[in-house]
Amino acid sequence: MASLDMILDNNEMVENPTPRVPVSLVLDVSGSMIGAPIDELNRGVEQFFRSLMDDDVARYAAEVNVISFGSDVSQDVEFGPLEKCVVPKLQAIGKTCMGKAVSLALETMERRKDIYKNLGVDYYQPWMVLMTDGKPTDDWEMAALKTSSLVEKGKLTVFPIAIGDNACTDTLANFSPTRSPLKLKELNFSQFFRWLSSSVSRVSQSIPGEKVELDVKGIEGWSRL
Repeated sequence: MASLDMILDNNEMVENPTPRVPVSLVLDVSGSMIGAPIDELNRGVEQFFRSLMDDDVARYAAEVNVISFGSDVSQDVEFGPLEKCVVPKLQAIGKTCMGKAVSLALETMERRKDIYKNLGVDYYQPWMVLMTDGKPTDDWEMAALKTSSLVEKGKLTVFPIAIGDNACTDTLANFSPTRSPLKLKELNFSQFFRWLSSSVSRVSQSIPGEKVELDVKGIEGWSRL
């Protein structure tokens, strides 16, 4: 039997005809993120939600889930109306279970797409932002293969982001066959999430299936080679 929350969510989805833009934030909260990195990441995530809510189109189109990974994996925000999302306060601890986190992200995105289809709601193919400051401590190869396959089929857009000099860009590259990993400049999480919210806004104003050019110039503000 469907829960009351699920029924209300489905009703709201039908009442809001705006095509959806599902975005999954898969974020490293391992022990090496303690201190300034996790503080800046939290500020950036909060700003991302705030910027989307301030956009007249994106606030109805964007649906965001947040999956954090340290020694364990947690879905801190589930897909749903932005106005009902509670921005999480992420805490850094433990190892780097990236493979498990990406697998969970793929599962949640597929389930959300099934809901869109069943309710007749149009949608854009999902985005996944994968951010890490290290390398996985769990099995990640199968998750990378699944992710790459979806990217190559045009069913997923991945933004692999390396935090700091110790992030393993070679591993990140396995999750993104068409877009090389980008290195975050210092701890410019806020600038990255401003760019991301602007990109989501641009996509939400296009037609589903239409190719949308990203703001390449804006990338220079938060990334470095």
